[in-house]
Amino acid sequence: MTFLDLKRMPVIQLANQHLIDYPTPSNLSYAWNFGFLSAMCLIIQIATGVALAMHYTPHIDLAFLSVEHIMRDVNYGWLLRYIHANGASMFFIVVYTHIARGLYYGSYAHPRELVWCLGVVIIILMMATAFMGYVLPWGQMSFWGATVITNLFSAVPVVGTKIVYWLWGGFSVDNATLNRFFSLHYLMPFLIAAFAVLHIAALHQDGSSNPLGITSTMDKIGLYPYFILKDLVGLVAFIIFFSAFVFYSPNALGHPDNYLPADPMVTPEHIVPEWYFLPFYAILRAIPNKLLGVIGLVFGLVALLFLPFINTSKIRSAYFRPLYRQLFWFFIIDCFILGWVGGKTPETPYVEISQLATVYYFGFLLVIIPLLGVFEGYQHNLVKES
Repeated sequence: MTFLDLKRMPVIQLANQHLIDYPTPSNLSYAWNFGFLSAMCLIIQIATGVALAMHYTPHIDLAFLSVEHIMRDVNYGWLLRYIHANGASMFFIVVYTHIARGLYYGSYAHPRELVWCLGVVIIILMMATAFMGYVLPWGQMSFWGATVITNLFSAVPVVGTKIVYWLWGGFSVDNATLNRFFSLHYLMPFLIAAFAVLHIAALHQDGSSNPLGITSTMDKIGLYPYFILKDLVGLVAFIIFFSAFVFYSPNALGHPDNYLPADPMVTPEHIVPEWYFLPFYAILRAIPNKLLGVIGLVFGLVALLFLPFINTSKIRSAYFRPLYRQLFWFFIIDCFILGWVGGKTPETPYVEISQLATVYYFGFLLVIIPLLGVFEGYQHNLVKES
């Protein structure tokens, strides 16, 4: 088979169209690296997860011991486990930054509505996968976190209790719960990968956005070598950051109670989820009513789906929207505040702070973004008339 024959193969042509010759806006900055880094994180999580599953035992009497076996007896098992455990946090850091970049540069605006919505679906699937993965070590925080979070579904009228029993596979968080969580945690990353492929396909259908927010139909260059090399530089920096946690502080992002075997008879002093759930956990606790709190938690993610359809601004990039730029950075600070109070005990003043932060969170996404576009249009008309 000659080189020309190889180039005619459908797989080679597809790779060439989307990885080599794909026309890319020439002014993309390093902020666009995070989509590539998200894909790398997903690959790392799937590869290490499959390897760990070969040694893990999904049984309440053996799960914690099997994790210890991986750490102590399996060749480089400690490395696999630390990469996988910290990799979840790295994945969320990268994806949250990717979403923030999309908000800043208006990547949700027409014609990329489908790209944005698929991205939101991916983050929802990631959260479900990460939650089920957190249960698998069967430590104290795993057990009680699963108990608290699954019990939230009991707030659903009429069928809430049945949903909880279905999730549990019985009448309490037990062996059936652990087994089904393990099965779903193993399978869902492949579903995320499928949505990631759709996300990339939709992106390549309409082309990437760019820092100026102008049309992407001109001034383009090939993805290789310019942006491939740029992505590799970002990847090296990310690996250094990732490695610092894996080798020097592997337990910094975990809860110490999860290094104790699960005990249904001993409740931890303060039950908290992993750090990447804390902003949404704060929203849940900010609303006194249980059902409304659950709705607020879910809507904290679902609200992102509405942005392409409620956006009224004709300008995409925050470069040319000074007021929006200021309000955006207040929103980022607000998300950090929600994460901070989400890890605190639900008492004064943390409850009041979380309530104020929740109001701004939803206010920015559902009120400020659509109204600001109208205000900017009004200002633009006044300038034209003057």
